[in-house]
Amino acid sequence: MTKLKLGAIADDKPIKVAVELPAALHRDLVAYAEVLARETGQPVSDPAKLIAPMVQRFIVTDRGFAKARRQRS
Repeated sequence: MTKLKLGAIADDKPIKVAVELPAALHRDLVAYAEVLARETGQPVSDPAKLIAPMVQRFIVTDRGFAKARRQRS
């Protein structure tokens, strides 16, 4: 079984943000959504819905950001 960094996507009220992605990144996002759907058993209706949890996961695991945030407080 593959260990992905993301789990099932929570259904939350979104805030709209327009983002342009390179085509290669979009293809990777679609492929990630397919693997995630197989792993969780929950289909991902729109691969773009993965962007927010991916960014959130990145921020949570960025030690430099956490340190800077603590220092700012």
